[in-house]
Amino acid sequence: MIEIDGSQGEGGGQILRSSLTLSLVTGKPVRLTNIRAGRDKPGLMRQHLTAVRAAAEVGRAELQGDEVGSQGLTFVPKQVEPGRYAFAVGTAGSGTLVLQTVLPALIDAAGPSEITLEGGTHNPWAPPYDFLAQAYFPLVRQMGVGLTAALERHGFYPAGGGRFSVGVVPPVGGLKGLTLTTRGEVLHRSFTAVVANLARDIAQRELDAAAQRLNWPDDCFHVYEANDSLGPGNIVMIELHCEHARELFTGFGRQGARAERVASEAVDQAHAYLAADVPVGPYLADQLILPLSIAAWRHGAASRFRTLRLTRHSTTHIEIVQRFLDVAVRVEEEGGVVEVAIG
Repeated sequence: MIEIDGSQGEGGGQILRSSLTLSLVTGKPVRLTNIRAGRDKPGLMRQHLTAVRAAAEVGRAELQGDEVGSQGLTFVPKQVEPGRYAFAVGTAGSGTLVLQTVLPALIDAAGPSEITLEGGTHNPWAPPYDFLAQAYFPLVRQMGVGLTAALERHGFYPAGGGRFSVGVVPPVGGLKGLTLTTRGEVLHRSFTAVVANLARDIAQRELDAAAQRLNWPDDCFHVYEANDSLGPGNIVMIELHCEHARELFTGFGRQGARAERVASEAVDQAHAYLAADVPVGPYLADQLILPLSIAAWRHGAASRFRTLRLTRHSTTHIEIVQRFLDVAVRVEEEGGVVEVAIG
């Protein structure tokens, strides 16, 4: 039984989700204490509980402590079963974080799976669906995984109600590693302002603000009205397709934040990424650590990538990985640029 203190590192839900994933992949039972101790409302919230029960369903696991508010959980998996799954958060809690919990295990499973998720798809505290589809999933496909994805309905905070589906076919011959040390030329770039049940003028102001700072051609800027959303919402997205990687940077509309500020938040991230001349942004780095570590542990496939300074999420992620997997993760930083070598 592996013991994990949920108050370590970033002290949030990342520790819980990564521990569940690695328990599924390795078959090692885990006991978590002090779950989300670093948050204003500690313990399991509804979206965390959905992730716990999703992991238990996928791995036929035995559970103790799976209730809202619980700060302790025991998770004893049996065997990961590929198949057709549907998970609903029931609030605006992030469906993408629930997917993050079970996807690495299903990628490593013995057969194909289909997962349908309902809840938040565009939440300020989680990777939005578009980030997974445009930045993360293409790299998972490079690892040999057959992966399809479709957004059926937007779900913004606080209304939620979004829906998306993902199909997974595990690779024949095992997961491949990735070498992402150069970005190459920028082949495609776009700025999209999405509004749901809000005035189109908000999106236009965001476009105007971004256009002043990016100096891109007019055809790079787009407005999209997400009329399928159950509630109001706003997100801006900067999409960059480069020779060896794709990235997506976001800013979320919210009360008290002017449209111009929301646009600038995304532009600032994109400028930092481009100035660093690295292929992997900080949030994508966090997403890659688990599958690349599994590929190294299970199949001996080594990986390397260059990124910006690691977030606290990422450093915590590495610590949890090394509790479960006998795999080397080396981090070297110079001048704000980090190289991560796994395996």
